[in-house]
Parts: sequence; structure tokens; C-alpha cells
Amino acid sequence: MAEVRAARDRGSMAFAETCPQYLFLSLDDLGNGFEGAKFVCSPPLRPKSHWDDLWRGLVKDDLQAVSTDHCPFDFHGQKDLGKGDFRKVPNGLPGVEDRVDLMHDGGVVGGRISKERWVDVISTAPAKLFGMFPRKGSISVGADADLLVYDPNRRRTISAKTHHMDVDYSCYEGREVQGASDVVLSRGSVIVRDGQFTGRKGHGRFVKRSAADYARLA
Repeated sequence: MAEVRAARDRGSMAFAETCPQYLFLSLDDLGNGFEGAKFVCSPPLRPKSHWDDLWRGLVKDDLQAVSTDHCPFDFHGQKDLGKGDFRKVPNGLPGVEDRVDLMHDGGVVGGRISKERWVDVISTAPAKLFGMFPRKGSISVGADADLLVYDPNRRRTISAKTHHMDVDYSCYEGREVQGASDVVLSRGSVIVRDGQFTGRKGHGRFVKRSAADYARLA
């Protein structure tokens, strides 16, 4: 992040993301024997002391997006291939389902970022970087009507027992978060209501990216 900041200060069109695991997990999670295989990813997790710097980077726009590559390898049958040889542990963490709520809880509720910045780093900025704005990442006339009705006060506990991801563990097992979606709309159609999928097969539509004006010099 320091190198990205230095490049941006020089006027370079440099951009960077972080992921939830670097804001909420640390080297401590890699302990506890082979259970640590659940947290093997690249870049590897860092000490907790890095968290504040990354949050500060999000506030100051040194980091522009919070994303996840979402690598849902099961612990049993996949991650455990590395027993006896850590090099064989499949690399990556599952986390796409919890990204928005983690960022609301740790960022907005935690007093680290504003509601507006939360929306920017999880939605608007990625759409701009991928040349999909304003069709995506915008509530405006002509946009795709991808809308989220969000309850900022609802509390829930993250668990593999209740998540919808096709993976047998959660990196955030037992963590309580404040904030959850009530209704999710895709192109104006309700696809999730109260945590249950209500969409239909075939509704998805490929969106071809274009040149990102966001990343061009004027």
C-alpha cells in the first residue's frame, strides 16, 4: 500500500484493492495446528498491527476497493491435501458472501469509514475500475437497477452452518456482525429476500467491460 500511495502521489494512475481477510484476519489465525490451513492465501495474512494502516488507506483513497477472489476450497478433501506438506494446501479463502456485511460492521459500525465510503469501496469504485460505470455501481436513470435494501441494525452470526457458499467452513466462524440485506434486486427483479434466493435460472447477463475512464488522465 505504501508503494501504491507513493506512485499516486507522483501522479501515476495506480490503483489497488484489499480483501476482507487482511482487515479482519491475521497471523494468529494461521496457528492452531493444521486448522491454520483454512487461512492459507496469497498474499499471506499479516500481523494485526497492519489493520489500522489498511483502514487508513481506505479512508485516504490509497486503496480504492475491497474485493475477494473467493476461493471456496473445502477443508475436508481439499485443504487437507496439504497434511504433511503445506505446499499442497490449495491457496485461497472463501468470503464473497460475507464481504458486504463485514465491511459494514467493521467499517461503518466500527467508526472507521462513512456509509458513503462503504458503498464506494464495495460497489461504485470497482464498477468504475472495470469500465462498467454508470450501468453498474450507480443508482441513476439508465442504470441496471441492481439495488439493495439494507438493514443496518440487524445482527447475525457468521457460520458455515448457515451460509450459502458451497464450502464446508467459514473463515469468520462465530463472528457477530451488524448489518444485513433484506432485499436484493438485479436489473429490477427481486433475487434475494430475507436471505432466500428467489431469482430464476437464466436471469444472469454477461456485461462486457469497456475502457475505464476512471483510470485515464484527463
